[in-house]
Amino acid sequence: MIKACGIAVCVLAAAFCGAPVLAQAPAVSGGPVDAAVVEDLVAANRILADQGVLDGFGHVSIRHPGHPNRLLLSRSLAPALTAAGDIMEYDVDQCAALDARGRSSFLERFIHCEIYKARADVKSVIHTHSPGVVPFAASQVPLRPMYHVAGFLAAGVPVFEIRRHAGMTNMLIGNARLGKALADTLGDKAVVLMRGHGNVVVAPSVQVAVYRAVYTEINARLQAQAIALGGPITYLEREEGEQADVIQQQVVMRPWELWRMKALGGK
Repeated sequence: MIKACGIAVCVLAAAFCGAPVLAQAPAVSGGPVDAAVVEDLVAANRILADQGVLDGFGHVSIRHPGHPNRLLLSRSLAPALTAAGDIMEYDVDQCAALDARGRSSFLERFIHCEIYKARADVKSVIHTHSPGVVPFAASQVPLRPMYHVAGFLAAGVPVFEIRRHAGMTNMLIGNARLGKALADTLGDKAVVLMRGHGNVVVAPSVQVAVYRAVYTEINARLQAQAIALGGPITYLEREEGEQADVIQQQVVMRPWELWRMKALGGK
């Protein structure tokens, strides 16, 4: 009688004895998505490229509106080139495309999957190499809110140090373990910086996520300018930031519509 066995041995034993071996059921789609939702995701990619937050790299996702365990993310290509046909549905648990049809996936898709697992409140995730934030991720100077439109930063901006989790790496979040470590570092915050890499921004909608990604970059540049001037700097306090963020989320469609028009040529 076999007391213990590895998975492969047990499967072989079950097959030999005539016992059924249960295969993992394929992931089921979360269902059709309204074309306007896909258009907003395409617009988010185009806007962030137009605003200089994304370049040839970076990616934007949304949680599937009909299934909390599915997400929508473009195939691997430059954000400014994203079109509706590039959007693919992913199973969050496996972090795999349901219908790739030969389209390649972003290596760092695990950023999105693990954050959606950890944060039920998050409906959109953006990963950027936003240049203004890189110095703050690599230095001991914390990124702090300079003005009301960046009030969401007042809750704190943690820094993810990949060396603590994987030693010397290529700096990419290429598996679920690193994705979970990044999600843990983000915690309940809106932004996490990635040392030697960039940042991740999350929000309850893709419009708010784009807004936060844009103003994180602008705030970082303004803060660097203020530091260069010398002397003490008056940042927003947490209470000010929280109150400002409530108002800004209510009016987020104002900048969104402007950015969308510029990025899509008036569409």
